[in-house]
Amino acid sequence: MTDGRQQVRQAPRWYDDEAGPVVRPYAMTRGRTTSTTEHRLDLIALVVPEPAAHDPGRDQTLSPEHVEIVERCITTPQSIAELAAGLDLPVGVIRVLVGDLVDDALVHVTRPVPPAELPDVSILREVINGLRAL
Repeated sequence: MTDGRQQVRQAPRWYDDEAGPVVRPYAMTRGRTTSTTEHRLDLIALVVPEPAAHDPGRDQTLSPEHVEIVERCITTPQSIAELAAGLDLPVGVIRVLVGDLVDDALVHVTRPVPPAELPDVSILREVINGLRAL
């Protein structure tokens, strides 16, 4: 016997409550795997906000992930790897999102000096030895 209320049958869920909101990475990047930026975004490349990024939340074209990246970098520049770890997103997604921010002139990326451009260790030793001889 029913008491006038309908019983609603819930569909079984394929994820648990601890998983949080389920959003696929390709949805965040709109299916893109690379950005249009010509910068090479190494894991240790630092993301530094531009002065135009003082209030990224006001820009309605930015996704919440874009805003979060800019806000995390305002206090201290962060590397691509730090952003990926802090936001719990794949590095590839962070590279695409940071590329979008570079294209919008909200951040710039400083790359580390390539090893080929670093001074040779033997030259540095000779300089140190020369300074000690003075």
